[in-house]
Amino acid sequence: MKNVLKVFALFSILFASSSVIAEVNVVSWGGAYTESQKKGYGDPYTELTGVKVNWIDYSGGLSEIRTQVEAGTITWDIADVYAKDTITGCDEGLLVEFDFDNDFPPAPDGTPASEDFFTDMPSDCAVGNILYSWDYGYNTEVFPDGPTTLEDFFDTAKFPGKRGIYHSAMTNLEIALVADGVKASAVYTVLEDQSGAVDRAIDKWRTLCTDPNGGCVFWSAGAQPPEWLASKEVVMSTAWNGRLFNAEIVEGSPIKQVWDGQVLDYEYFVLIKDSPNQEEAMEALKYMTSTEGLAGSAKYISYAPWRKSSLDIIAAGEPWFEDGVTNMLPHMPTAPENTKRYILMDPQYWSDNETELGEIWEAFKADL
Repeated sequence: MKNVLKVFALFSILFASSSVIAEVNVVSWGGAYTESQKKGYGDPYTELTGVKVNWIDYSGGLSEIRTQVEAGTITWDIADVYAKDTITGCDEGLLVEFDFDNDFPPAPDGTPASEDFFTDMPSDCAVGNILYSWDYGYNTEVFPDGPTTLEDFFDTAKFPGKRGIYHSAMTNLEIALVADGVKASAVYTVLEDQSGAVDRAIDKWRTLCTDPNGGCVFWSAGAQPPEWLASKEVVMSTAWNGRLFNAEIVEGSPIKQVWDGQVLDYEYFVLIKDSPNQEEAMEALKYMTSTEGLAGSAKYISYAPWRKSSLDIIAAGEPWFEDGVTNMLPHMPTAPENTKRYILMDPQYWSDNETELGEIWEAFKADL
């Protein structure tokens, strides 16, 4: 890391001697998430180099990038995107392809970047940013001693009450199959190779949703699961781990997360080809996705840094959360205790099948 910081320090000297203030434009999703990026590595990079990092909110996708490229008026440099967008954008030539281990710094112990990141990138144009979880939470006033497993989510005899579940098919098919006995590592193989797998998953949900001791309420906004849990409208709900963390730790709601069988999903940074601040943006991207940079964002939100070495920094610096009292490692989706059984989202599967499976899922809901 010392060598990395020396490079950034040299970069700052070069820009300090210039009469032009360098800038980098980064588009992301807004809210607490972008704020964690700004505080965690955007502002520190500016302090280190003098390069101003501008944060711009957007609603995702490649449409605006395409529009800028086609019009020849590219204003964005870096974008925070889904995996499938890194694949499509790379194929369309919209994004810069990386020479990963040469473009991104190693871990502090010298481990190459490609080995330090949690898993492989979905395309040559992607560098990992954060991993987040689709797990579930429950109201501790209703169930003081549990649940503890993914199977418990479907066990209405032991844990009666309504469940909150995501409104679309994505993640729900995977969760149901694993709860029905499929190995987490084999779930996409089963979905692709076994003709009755989708029906099997939906039948699992149908049983839960029509059970007099259960029932389902469908959520679409991330704020809904913790609100419903706190009000006891539902006794358990799938959710994004960051929302459950905020409800439990920041707001003090009687909510606890269950990590068993979580679906790990991810966000990536991409560098837009021929952007106006290409060289500056690449240097900023190196810092933003460095061990130190990614650990920095975790001080403000419970999404896990892509780098394994960032977890070491968090562990050594506990309590890591900005309140100065909360240990963050137990709340990281990639922490060893939380990844004993997990499903790693397959973006290619959903890119290929989302429309068809969405129609099947909506028909299931309409029939309840």
